[in-house]
Amino acid sequence: MPGKKAVINKYGIIICMFTVFVALLTGMSGCRAIEADNSKQDYGVFLSLDSSDIDIIAGYRTVVIDAQYFSKEEIAYLKSQGCTVYSYLNIGSIENFREYYDLYSNLALGDYENWEEEQWMDVSSIVWQEYLVSLEEELSDKEIDGFFVDNCDVYYVYPTDEIFEGLTTILEHLMEYGKPVIVNGGDTYVMKFQESCGSPQRIMTGVNQECVWSKIDFATGTFSAQTKDNQQYFQDYVEACNSYGLDVFLIEYTTDNALKQKIKQYCTENQFRYYISDSVELD
Repeated sequence: MPGKKAVINKYGIIICMFTVFVALLTGMSGCRAIEADNSKQDYGVFLSLDSSDIDIIAGYRTVVIDAQYFSKEEIAYLKSQGCTVYSYLNIGSIENFREYYDLYSNLALGDYENWEEEQWMDVSSIVWQEYLVSLEEELSDKEIDGFFVDNCDVYYVYPTDEIFEGLTTILEHLMEYGKPVIVNGGDTYVMKFQESCGSPQRIMTGVNQECVWSKIDFATGTFSAQTKDNQQYFQDYVEACNSYGLDVFLIEYTTDNALKQKIKQYCTENQFRYYISDSVELD
Protein backbone atom coordinates (compact mmCIF):
# COMPACT_ATOMS: atom_id res chain seq x y z
CA MET A 1 0.00 0.00 0.00
CA PRO A 2 1.27 3.49 -0.67
CA GLY A 3 2.23 5.60 2.28
CA LYS A 4 0.27 8.62 3.43
CA LYS A 5 2.69 10.99 1.71
CA ALA A 6 2.30 9.16 -1.56
CA VAL A 7 -1.47 9.33 -1.30
CA ILE A 8 -1.32 13.06 -0.55
CA ASN A 9 1.01 13.57 -3.51
CA LYS A 10 -1.31 11.50 -5.72
CA TYR A 11 -4.34 13.51 -4.78
CA GLY A 12 -2.31 16.69 -5.00
CA ILE A 13 -1.37 15.81 -8.55
CA ILE A 14 -4.98 14.95 -9.38
CA ILE A 15 -6.24 18.22 -7.92
CA CYS A 16 -3.54 20.13 -9.71
CA MET A 17 -4.39 18.42 -13.02
CA PHE A 18 -8.08 19.09 -12.47
CA THR A 19 -7.38 22.75 -11.75
CA VAL A 20 -5.33 23.05 -14.94
CA PHE A 21 -8.08 21.25 -16.91
CA VAL A 22 -10.76 23.61 -15.59
CA ALA A 23 -8.57 26.59 -16.36
CA LEU A 24 -7.99 25.33 -19.90
CA LEU A 25 -11.69 24.55 -20.39
CA THR A 26 -12.65 27.99 -19.11
CA GLY A 27 -10.08 29.55 -21.37
CA MET A 28 -11.33 27.59 -24.36
CA SER A 29 -14.91 28.60 -23.60
CA GLY A 30 -13.75 32.18 -23.39
CA CYS A 31 -12.07 31.84 -26.76
CA ARG A 32 -15.23 30.40 -28.28
CA ALA A 33 -17.26 33.27 -26.87
CA ILE A 34 -14.84 35.79 -28.34
CA GLU A 35 -14.92 34.01 -31.71
CA ALA A 36 -18.73 33.98 -31.66
CA ASP A 37 -18.82 37.70 -30.89
CA ASN A 38 -16.48 38.42 -33.79
CA SER A 39 -17.78 35.80 -36.23
CA LYS A 40 -18.94 36.65 -39.71
CA GLN A 41 -22.45 37.90 -40.18
CA ASP A 42 -24.59 35.68 -42.36
CA TYR A 43 -25.79 37.75 -45.33
CA GLY A 44 -24.91 41.19 -46.64
CA VAL A 45 -25.88 43.16 -49.75
CA PHE A 46 -23.44 45.93 -50.70
CA LEU A 47 -24.30 47.51 -54.03
CA SER A 48 -22.70 50.87 -53.33
CA LEU A 49 -19.40 49.54 -51.98
CA ASP A 50 -16.33 48.86 -54.10
CA SER A 51 -12.96 47.22 -53.64
CA SER A 52 -11.80 49.93 -51.22
CA ASP A 53 -14.38 48.51 -48.77
CA ILE A 54 -13.38 44.88 -49.32
CA ASP A 55 -12.58 44.17 -45.66
CA ILE A 56 -16.06 45.31 -44.62
CA ILE A 57 -17.58 42.97 -47.19
CA ALA A 58 -15.33 40.12 -46.04
CA GLY A 59 -17.10 40.17 -42.68
CA TYR A 60 -20.06 38.27 -44.15
CA ARG A 61 -20.51 34.62 -45.13
CA THR A 62 -22.69 35.34 -48.18
CA VAL A 63 -22.33 38.68 -49.96
CA VAL A 64 -23.92 40.40 -52.92
CA ILE A 65 -21.63 42.87 -54.69
CA ASP A 66 -21.59 44.56 -58.07
CA ALA A 67 -18.80 42.42 -59.47
CA GLN A 68 -18.36 44.68 -62.49
CA TYR A 69 -16.40 46.91 -60.13
CA PHE A 70 -14.24 44.15 -58.62
CA SER A 71 -11.34 42.27 -60.19
CA LYS A 72 -11.06 38.51 -60.36
CA GLU A 73 -8.27 38.73 -57.78
CA GLU A 74 -10.42 40.76 -55.38
CA ILE A 75 -13.23 38.23 -55.67
CA ALA A 76 -10.70 35.45 -55.04
CA TYR A 77 -9.63 37.31 -51.90
CA LEU A 78 -13.22 37.46 -50.64
CA LYS A 79 -13.63 33.74 -51.28
CA SER A 80 -10.37 33.03 -49.46
CA GLN A 81 -11.90 34.83 -46.47
CA GLY A 82 -14.82 32.40 -46.43
CA CYS A 83 -17.29 34.47 -48.47
CA THR A 84 -19.78 33.10 -50.96
CA VAL A 85 -19.90 35.84 -53.60
CA TYR A 86 -22.98 36.68 -55.66
CA SER A 87 -22.82 39.35 -58.32
CA TYR A 88 -25.58 41.87 -58.88
CA LEU A 89 -26.99 41.67 -62.41
CA ASN A 90 -29.58 44.18 -63.53
CA ILE A 91 -31.53 42.58 -66.37
CA GLY A 92 -34.77 44.59 -66.27
CA SER A 93 -33.55 48.18 -66.22
CA ILE A 94 -30.55 50.28 -67.19
CA GLU A 95 -28.70 52.87 -65.09
CA ASN A 96 -27.19 55.97 -66.64
CA PHE A 97 -23.84 55.47 -64.87
CA ARG A 98 -23.14 52.16 -66.63
CA GLU A 99 -20.46 52.21 -69.30
CA TYR A 100 -22.89 50.57 -71.71
CA TYR A 101 -25.73 53.08 -71.14
CA ASP A 102 -25.26 55.03 -74.38
CA LEU A 103 -25.21 51.81 -76.41
CA TYR A 104 -28.48 50.40 -75.11
CA SER A 105 -30.56 53.23 -73.64
CA ASN A 106 -32.53 53.37 -76.90
CA LEU A 107 -34.12 50.09 -75.78
CA ALA A 108 -35.56 51.68 -72.65
CA LEU A 109 -39.34 51.47 -72.17
CA GLY A 110 -39.84 54.26 -69.65
CA ASP A 111 -38.74 55.94 -66.44
CA TYR A 112 -38.25 54.01 -63.21
CA GLU A 113 -40.24 55.60 -60.37
CA ASN A 114 -38.09 56.84 -57.44
CA TRP A 115 -34.84 56.07 -59.27
CA GLU A 116 -34.02 59.04 -61.48
CA GLU A 117 -30.89 57.49 -62.98
CA GLU A 118 -32.72 54.38 -64.13
CA GLN A 119 -35.10 53.27 -66.90
CA TRP A 120 -37.01 50.05 -67.56
CA MET A 121 -35.61 47.91 -70.36
CA ASP A 122 -37.26 45.95 -73.15
CA VAL A 123 -36.08 42.50 -72.07
CA SER A 124 -37.68 40.98 -75.18
CA SER A 125 -35.04 42.71 -77.32
CA ILE A 126 -32.55 40.25 -78.83
CA VAL A 127 -29.94 43.02 -78.76
CA TRP A 128 -30.33 43.46 -75.00
CA GLN A 129 -30.38 39.72 -74.41
CA GLU A 130 -27.16 39.26 -76.38
CA TYR A 131 -25.44 41.99 -74.42
CA LEU A 132 -26.52 40.37 -71.14
CA VAL A 133 -24.96 37.09 -72.32
CA SER A 134 -21.60 38.85 -72.76
CA LEU A 135 -21.96 40.51 -69.36
CA GLU A 136 -22.87 37.20 -67.70
CA GLU A 137 -19.78 35.58 -69.21
CA GLU A 138 -17.60 38.44 -67.97
CA LEU A 139 -18.95 38.03 -64.44
CA SER A 140 -18.74 34.23 -64.51
CA ASP A 141 -15.11 34.42 -65.68
CA LYS A 142 -14.34 36.29 -62.46
CA GLU A 143 -15.38 33.08 -60.68
CA ILE A 144 -18.33 34.49 -58.78
CA ASP A 145 -20.40 31.89 -56.95
CA GLY A 146 -23.81 33.00 -58.21
CA PHE A 147 -26.02 35.71 -59.71
CA PHE A 148 -28.31 38.15 -57.88
CA VAL A 149 -30.77 39.20 -60.59
CA ASP A 150 -32.63 42.48 -60.29
CA ASN A 151 -35.66 44.14 -61.84
CA CYS A 152 -37.75 41.25 -63.07
CA ASP A 153 -40.42 43.68 -61.82
CA VAL A 154 -40.37 45.04 -65.36
CA TYR A 155 -43.12 42.47 -65.93
CA TYR A 156 -45.26 44.14 -63.23
CA VAL A 157 -44.92 47.50 -65.01
CA TYR A 158 -45.21 46.05 -68.54
CA PRO A 159 -47.19 42.78 -68.17
CA THR A 160 -47.01 41.55 -71.76
CA ASP A 161 -46.26 38.11 -73.14
CA GLU A 162 -43.15 39.47 -74.82
CA ILE A 163 -41.70 40.76 -71.55
CA PHE A 164 -42.55 37.51 -69.77
CA GLU A 165 -40.88 35.43 -72.44
CA GLY A 166 -37.87 37.75 -72.54
CA LEU A 167 -37.28 37.38 -68.81
CA THR A 168 -37.67 33.62 -69.06
CA THR A 169 -35.13 33.40 -71.87
CA ILE A 170 -32.60 35.44 -69.88
CA LEU A 171 -33.06 33.41 -66.70
CA GLU A 172 -32.91 30.08 -68.52
CA HIS A 173 -29.56 31.07 -69.98
CA LEU A 174 -28.26 32.14 -66.57
CA MET A 175 -29.09 28.73 -65.13
CA GLU A 176 -26.83 27.13 -67.76
CA TYR A 177 -23.78 28.36 -65.83
CA GLY A 178 -24.60 25.91 -63.07
CA LYS A 179 -24.45 28.64 -60.45
CA PRO A 180 -27.22 29.71 -58.03
CA VAL A 181 -29.56 32.40 -59.37
CA ILE A 182 -31.40 34.59 -56.85
CA VAL A 183 -34.19 36.75 -58.25
CA ASN A 184 -34.68 40.00 -56.34
CA GLY A 185 -38.33 41.03 -56.21
CA GLY A 186 -40.22 40.08 -59.36
CA ASP A 187 -43.10 38.53 -57.43
CA THR A 188 -45.61 39.10 -60.27
CA TYR A 189 -43.32 37.40 -62.76
CA VAL A 190 -42.36 34.53 -60.43
CA MET A 191 -45.97 33.69 -59.57
CA LYS A 192 -46.99 33.93 -63.23
CA PHE A 193 -44.22 31.53 -64.15
CA GLN A 194 -45.28 29.07 -61.46
CA GLU A 195 -48.89 29.18 -62.64
CA SER A 196 -48.08 28.93 -66.35
CA CYS A 197 -44.90 26.86 -66.54
CA GLY A 198 -44.58 24.89 -63.34
CA SER A 199 -41.75 24.88 -60.81
CA PRO A 200 -39.67 28.08 -60.82
CA GLN A 201 -36.63 25.96 -59.98
CA ARG A 202 -36.14 25.73 -63.73
CA ILE A 203 -35.15 29.39 -63.89
CA MET A 204 -33.90 30.26 -60.39
CA THR A 205 -32.63 28.76 -57.16
CA GLY A 206 -33.89 31.42 -54.78
CA VAL A 207 -35.72 34.70 -54.28
CA ASN A 208 -34.77 37.84 -52.42
CA GLN A 209 -37.62 40.07 -51.32
CA GLU A 210 -37.20 43.62 -50.09
CA CYS A 211 -39.48 45.35 -47.61
CA VAL A 212 -41.54 42.47 -46.28
CA TRP A 213 -41.54 44.08 -42.83
CA SER A 214 -40.21 47.55 -43.54
CA LYS A 215 -41.17 50.39 -45.84
CA ILE A 216 -39.22 53.15 -47.57
CA ASP A 217 -40.59 56.67 -47.90
CA PHE A 218 -38.61 57.95 -50.88
CA ALA A 219 -40.01 61.49 -50.52
CA THR A 220 -38.55 61.94 -47.04
CA GLY A 221 -35.79 59.36 -47.14
CA THR A 222 -37.13 57.66 -44.01
CA PHE A 223 -38.13 54.13 -43.04
CA SER A 224 -41.21 52.79 -41.29
CA ALA A 225 -43.04 49.53 -40.70
CA GLN A 226 -44.67 47.94 -43.73
CA THR A 227 -48.46 48.13 -43.97
CA LYS A 228 -50.25 45.04 -42.65
CA ASP A 229 -51.74 44.16 -46.04
CA ASN A 230 -48.42 44.42 -47.86
CA GLN A 231 -46.61 42.55 -45.13
CA GLN A 232 -49.07 39.68 -45.35
CA TYR A 233 -48.87 39.64 -49.14
CA PHE A 234 -45.08 39.40 -49.15
CA GLN A 235 -45.03 36.85 -46.36
CA ASP A 236 -47.42 34.68 -48.35
CA TYR A 237 -45.23 35.14 -51.42
CA VAL A 238 -41.87 34.20 -49.87
CA GLU A 239 -43.44 31.28 -47.98
CA ALA A 240 -44.94 30.03 -51.25
CA CYS A 241 -41.51 30.32 -52.90
CA ASN A 242 -40.04 28.33 -50.05
CA SER A 243 -42.65 25.62 -50.59
CA TYR A 244 -41.53 25.45 -54.25
CA GLY A 245 -38.05 24.54 -53.04
CA LEU A 246 -36.49 27.99 -53.49
CA ASP A 247 -34.08 29.56 -51.03
CA VAL A 248 -35.48 32.72 -49.44
CA PHE A 249 -33.57 35.90 -48.61
CA LEU A 250 -34.92 39.19 -47.25
CA ILE A 251 -33.57 42.74 -47.34
CA GLU A 252 -35.16 45.10 -44.84
CA TYR A 253 -34.58 48.82 -44.28
CA THR A 254 -34.93 50.04 -40.73
CA THR A 255 -33.15 51.47 -37.70
CA ASP A 256 -35.99 50.45 -35.35
CA ASN A 257 -34.69 47.86 -32.88
CA ALA A 258 -38.13 46.44 -32.13
CA LEU A 259 -38.79 45.90 -35.83
CA LYS A 260 -35.35 44.34 -36.25
CA GLN A 261 -36.22 41.78 -33.59
CA LYS A 262 -39.47 40.88 -35.36
CA ILE A 263 -37.59 40.41 -38.63
CA LYS A 264 -34.95 38.22 -36.99
CA GLN A 265 -37.56 36.11 -35.22
CA TYR A 266 -39.60 35.59 -38.40
CA CYS A 267 -36.55 34.64 -40.47
CA THR A 268 -35.18 32.34 -37.79
CA GLU A 269 -38.51 30.52 -37.46
CA ASN A 270 -38.74 30.05 -41.23
CA GLN A 271 -35.03 29.46 -41.84
CA PHE A 272 -34.84 32.45 -44.16
CA ARG A 273 -31.70 34.53 -44.50
CA TYR A 274 -31.89 38.29 -44.07
CA TYR A 275 -29.96 41.54 -44.22
CA ILE A 276 -31.10 44.66 -42.40
CA SER A 277 -29.76 47.92 -43.84
CA ASP A 278 -29.92 51.47 -42.55
CA SER A 279 -29.39 52.80 -46.09
CA VAL A 280 -31.53 52.42 -49.20
CA GLU A 281 -28.28 52.66 -51.19
CA LEU A 282 -27.04 49.42 -49.58
CA ASP A 283 -23.69 50.92 -48.63
